[in-house]
Amino acid sequence: MSTTTIDDETTLHAGWVRWRHEFHRFPETGFEEHRTAERVAEVLRLLGLEVHRGIGGTGVVASLTVGGGRGVVGLRADMDALAMTEAAPGRAHASTRAGCMHACGHDGHMAMLLGAAQLLAARRDFDGTARFVFQPAEEHGRGAAAMLADGLLARFPMDEIYGAHNIPGLPAGHIATRAGGLMASEDNFVIRITGRGGHAARPHMAVDALVVGAEIVLALQTIVARSVDPQHPAVLSCTEFITDGIRNAIPTEVVIKGDTRSYLPQVQALLEARMRELCEGICRAHGAACTVEYTHEFAPTVNWPQCVPVAVHAAEAVVGAGRVDADTPPMMISEDFGRFLKHIPGAFVFIGNGDREDAGGVPLHNPRYDFNDEIVPVGARWFAEVVRQRLPRAAR
Repeated sequence: MSTTTIDDETTLHAGWVRWRHEFHRFPETGFEEHRTAERVAEVLRLLGLEVHRGIGGTGVVASLTVGGGRGVVGLRADMDALAMTEAAPGRAHASTRAGCMHACGHDGHMAMLLGAAQLLAARRDFDGTARFVFQPAEEHGRGAAAMLADGLLARFPMDEIYGAHNIPGLPAGHIATRAGGLMASEDNFVIRITGRGGHAARPHMAVDALVVGAEIVLALQTIVARSVDPQHPAVLSCTEFITDGIRNAIPTEVVIKGDTRSYLPQVQALLEARMRELCEGICRAHGAACTVEYTHEFAPTVNWPQCVPVAVHAAEAVVGAGRVDADTPPMMISEDFGRFLKHIPGAFVFIGNGDREDAGGVPLHNPRYDFNDEIVPVGARWFAEVVRQRLPRAAR
């Protein structure tokens, strides 16, 4: 890891992109990021950082202390890939693992944070401690909780924590954030309906669970429209409808799955309560029975107001004020980073991946998605600038 070319942007960028392509070729899903974690730890050790592995399963935490400052700033990237097959046969760095790909850009997020570690380790232009948190299992909202349960904040105390995610549709290199709610919570539900199956030609002898389920799907759409205050964002989506019926047999069992998104605990509680009331009432009216499982998967990502100016000023220093939106509209997507923000102050930003199909505009979680290599240095320099701003070196 030579630092003789630390100010040569072309050389740095090429090295960071090589890391990114390597991660992309060898994706691993949540809590299975063994090769990924080993490679991340190897790079960090070569940069001279103190490295700890196995935090919350496969998580990695590295620390870099410069000077005598007592402040500690955390920087976080996610490591896991998705269980889906990449549809990019001509891509030189395409996934080598069938049914697994980096379709959300975590490969790029890791490259960004490793780039920031390289910049800070070489320039040492801050005073205090920077912690680099590489989190497993973000996609299903389990990794942050696992790291916290494993004593992350007790073993590696941090005053604040910052994170970033690429966003297709936003011009490449633009940075957007806001104080308060930036991304929603995610709750999952499973509704199981039991009727009485029968011959399709004799429906009067059955309790048709499919018809009951269809009525429930439609009724659930009234919850957001008629029970939630319009000033509070909420989404309720049914995404799976499964029956045990066949072409000429009315089903006995129907399973409906889906998720809800919101920002406020009282809205989460309202969505769950109304769902149970509607399901139970409709089933009772038709002589069917049901159970409702409702689980909380992701906490909302709510930026701390005192940390947002740090994120914004760092962004302006890297890309210029004209490419920074400090009051972007909130999104209903979810991010496991929100769980960290329930414990310590911090802020999260979006970094534009591109707004053209051929340059970063393919949506997240699409089999043709790819992280835009041109924004790797944007994220690396933003992470490093956050540390410099929060842990400034005393003037000499």
